[in-house]
Amino acid sequence: MAEGDNRSTNLLAAETASLEEKLQGWGEVMLMADKVLRWERAWFPPAIMGVVSLVFLTIYYLDPSVLSGVSCFVMFLCLADYLVPILAPRIFGSNKWTTEQQQRFHEICSNLVKTRRRAVGWWKCLFTLKEEKPKMYFMTMIVSLAAVAWVGQQVHNLLLTYLIVTFLLLLPGLNQHGIILKYIGMAKREINKLLKQKEKKNE
Repeated sequence: MAEGDNRSTNLLAAETASLEEKLQGWGEVMLMADKVLRWERAWFPPAIMGVVSLVFLTIYYLDPSVLSGVSCFVMFLCLADYLVPILAPRIFGSNKWTTEQQQRFHEICSNLVKTRRRAVGWWKCLFTLKEEKPKMYFMTMIVSLAAVAWVGQQVHNLLLTYLIVTFLLLLPGLNQHGIILKYIGMAKREINKLLKQKEKKNE
């Protein structure tokens, strides 16, 4: 058991080191994005919502086709991939890279590796469910996809995408400040109250 844990830890460390090497040119940008997403300043959340709203209003105004939108998005990614490693050191100053920043960069890369592993694990669980319990897999997929299709039919695609993107960008800050746990705790207390009231009525 201990040997398996050590092997998993070593593999995680190797994957993290490899990712750090690949993203070294993005280090300063990732640290700045990390500060924004974790709401280190009070005005970061409204700034996030404002930028996202501006982007989606522009898309709504231009109303590009799917092919044009995908092409522009990929073109933007290619430009960022080429320009960021060149411009970031000049803007932020690579000589200001501290031990604390390096440690935070390592934590970010480690979290990205863990997230990727978690996603792969969920994907494998889905295929395991398909092999071991095909009927449950079939029903789960049909119901889930039907629910998603219904929501997509009721809500405008662009609005739905806007809500999803905004929520995902606010999620790290919500977790960092314990807001999600707070409301989950409130929901659990309300559910427990309802269950107790129901038990009393049954008695």
